[in-house]
Amino acid sequence: MPQLLEHIDAIARKLKRDVLYLDFLKAKRPHRLDYRCLESRSHIAQWFDSEGVEWCECGPFASETVMRSYAGEIFINVPYDETDDHYRKVQTFLEYPDGTMRFDDVGFYVVTLQIAMKNTHHDEPGFWDRWAENF
Repeated sequence: MPQLLEHIDAIARKLKRDVLYLDFLKAKRPHRLDYRCLESRSHIAQWFDSEGVEWCECGPFASETVMRSYAGEIFINVPYDETDDHYRKVQTFLEYPDGTMRFDDVGFYVVTLQIAMKNTHHDEPGFWDRWAENF
């Protein structure tokens, strides 16, 4: 049975906090490479596993106007808190001290709970089924 992916904003609402996620640019337009073949994604996932960083696949920020295929996005289950050792460890792995990415084809983002709350109506029972009927 296929695994259902949660949108990153739904994860933020569920956890009631800001959340971190990774976006793999070469898996999106115009490149559309298979995310499973991206060396950067494999390397990052292996590092997360070896360091005990909890992560899972997720969908991008949900939209009612755009339908996207899964492009390898990853939710990182580490609080966005610059004083947190786990966050600093992940940040140091992903970014240089000046804030630029160590992986040129990866985006490292924070979805704030405030922004995620704009889609609370998506959490209503049957919302996506009704949306699909009218798509």
